[in-house]
Amino acid sequence: MLKGTTICAVKRDGITAIAGDGQVTMGEHTILKGNAKKVKRIYNDKVVMGFAGSVSDAFSLSEKFEEMLQKYSGNLLRSCVELAEEWRKGNMIRPLEALLIVADKDNMFIVSGNGNVIEPEGGACAIGSGGNYALSAARALLANTDLKADEIALRSMKIASELCVFTNDNFTLEIV
Repeated sequence: MLKGTTICAVKRDGITAIAGDGQVTMGEHTILKGNAKKVKRIYNDKVVMGFAGSVSDAFSLSEKFEEMLQKYSGNLLRSCVELAEEWRKGNMIRPLEALLIVADKDNMFIVSGNGNVIEPEGGACAIGSGGNYALSAARALLANTDLKADEIALRSMKIASELCVFTNDNFTLEIV
């Protein structure tokens, strides 16, 4: 299975920044790629999405989410909820081993590949193998500095990359 990533999102002062690393790992011993882009802008650049998990499942989940975003004219909350409904109705073939962080100018959510939608509290969230490291750093920086959202996201990712062997310091950052 291909795995190994960290995505961190920070919301402060009406700005949301999502950062992700570039490492793709196979098993416990092999780095396949160091410059993957796991954070991207979608829906006419109005929504930012970062993904983590099994590569094929992450692509499937992100495609399904993008379909919902198109169907519901960019309404982020409704798109997340309707995607989750697909699992509750049994329309999904199987759970996907993937997570998304999605954000627009007003909202930020974690979407799981098994039908959960979570609105994070405290202005920060993180997913992936180094997610707990990045989240801890982001919360500490939010509480103890006046740094901007993008600076916090990048510093949190840097800390995660120093602790998690599945996370590198080749970051992609998008702001909404």
